[in-house]
Amino acid sequence: MKGNMLDVVIVDDEEPARVFLRECLSAHPEVRIVAECANGFEAVKAVTELKPDLVLLDVQMPKLDGFEVLELAGSGPAVIFTTAFDQYALRAFEVHAVDYLLKPFGPERLARALETARGRIGKERPGEVGALLDEVRRRGLPLERILIRDGSRVHVLPVEKIDYVEAQDDYACFRSGGRSFLKQETLAALEGQLDARRFIRIHRSYILNLDRLARLEPYAKDSRVAILADGTKLPVSRAGYERLKPLL
Repeated sequence: MKGNMLDVVIVDDEEPARVFLRECLSAHPEVRIVAECANGFEAVKAVTELKPDLVLLDVQMPKLDGFEVLELAGSGPAVIFTTAFDQYALRAFEVHAVDYLLKPFGPERLARALETARGRIGKERPGEVGALLDEVRRRGLPLERILIRDGSRVHVLPVEKIDYVEAQDDYACFRSGGRSFLKQETLAALEGQLDARRFIRIHRSYILNLDRLARLEPYAKDSRVAILADGTKLPVSRAGYERLKPLL
């Protein structure tokens, strides 16, 4: 916080919701609205550049949802979710002490959330937002797209465009149509977020999109090689083959 002032960014794709939040916050002279964002890309830019104390963040938005905004913007500001998200996510928010407002809510509920957030600013536990995202994703649906930050640019890669993923130390390298995208994430973490009916860990270093598999060929004792539609060859371990067999 800058003195006693609380710098706030409002993020919601619906204008009436932003107007309502703005009107509620006008009753709090210690709150300064530094930006209003109508989509996730605007939110990432605002949070990164303005470094607010608090973000009032909707979950379900076009382009980027609230979780993806957090992933790209990092864990700097405190976050109050303003959402109609499902009960499992709400439980996760409670466990990790991230406040939420379930729509519709009133000015009194927002005031209580502001007070809670004010007490947490500067006291965020390292990794808390990351733990929250992991918790929600474990309970939620498989990822539909991968977000990859490249300097000031953000690549949004739909999962159906992924050919395969290769482990490179602590990074995952996504191969798609001849291009490569690096993201700091382990294959083990990624494997739990992708649709297990489509993406198979065929080797300790590779996750394959089954839609790209053309054929399997023997390679050596207890091992095989996967031939992709574009001719790429990937090793298949014995354990990987056991995972593949029921799906072939």
